Amino acid sequence: MKATKLILWILFVSITLHAQKKKTTATVTTPQGVNYLFNDSHFHLTNYIQEGITAQRFLEIMGDKVGRSTLFGIPLQQQWSYQNSGNYAPTYYLQSDAPLYYYSFTDAYIAMQYMALTKEQQARFDPMITGFNPADMYAAKHIERVLKTFPGVFSGIGEFSIHKEFVSAKVAGEVASLTNPALDTLLDFAGKVGLAVIFHNDMDMPMAKDKTEPVYLDQMKALLRRHPGTTIIWAHVGLGRIVHPVGYGSSTTGERTSTHVDIADEILSDPTLSHVYFDISWDEVAKYIVATPNTIERTAALFNKYPDRILFGTDVVAPPDQKFYTAVYDMYTPLWNALTKETSEKIRIGNYNKLFDNARKKVRAWEKLNVK
Repeated sequence: MKATKLILWILFVSITLHAQKKKTTATVTTPQGVNYLFNDSHFHLTNYIQEGITAQRFLEIMGDKVGRSTLFGIPLQQQWSYQNSGNYAPTYYLQSDAPLYYYSFTDAYIAMQYMALTKEQQARFDPMITGFNPADMYAAKHIERVLKTFPGVFSGIGEFSIHKEFVSAKVAGEVASLTNPALDTLLDFAGKVGLAVIFHNDMDMPMAKDKTEPVYLDQMKALLRRHPGTTIIWAHVGLGRIVHPVGYGSSTTGERTSTHVDIADEILSDPTLSHVYFDISWDEVAKYIVATPNTIERTAALFNKYPDRILFGTDVVAPPDQKFYTAVYDMYTPLWNALTKETSEKIRIGNYNKLFDNARKKVRAWEKLNVK
């Protein structure tokens, strides 16, 4: 009976992939010589109930505006608890008090979406592994298993979260931590394979008081220093929906008042953290950066100083159309205008190409040696 079910499943997957492959033969291709607006370092194909759009539809939305993009779902599934919300089906983590749980099938879904595309279309995507629990010592094994099951597909891991405002407390089971050896194990494995890592960790607690040191900053820097051989993209520059830019210290005592820009500068200038990058994805981050002429000026000065260490991403989830998808890019118009031409190009396009071309090369080499 089990053998029959397995055969039926294999047939179903084969038929599905074949059908999807047929659909892609007459669709969007990459125009030659197009000057794209940006590459997207942070994109979710599906949402918190594992629904969204197809990779094929995403290609149509990208069109001639976006060259390449990461491709990942969300590792957490929002439970629909009848006891909590009755007949109302929540589609977002803020719509229910029911817990979130890790949903590993997201990796297989992303792989199948990618494999259904033509080679030319696949070249515009960098799929990422996200369906693991970072508090589980077996997390690295999950990543290895996915690579061996779908060789030639993935370029990195993430976005996954450790400390994330309301999300962390909702996840069923053990709470993730920056000091958990499980996290070190998976980051070690990512470095060994060459996988790029997109990592969400709020720098501070939600609605923290000013003039207090960011709660998670020291732990985060210690973690990053323990993994110098791993390429890590710290998502959102450590900001969140209600985790606002940090300001602490006391000018009245003669000490320098530290700000979020200062902290980012210290990290980017630290030779022990040269493997760390920031992405400026999410409209919640954009609103802080373009809030005032002063925030734009200070951010632009920081980025012009470290043009090779910043990536642009949208953090959009399953967009319905191109206008919705590019809205975050448009929010940053004042920032683009404040940057040098070289810095703007690197943040929007060049740094993505450098990091993910390198990741592709290393992961394919690892697969050649380790996948039978």
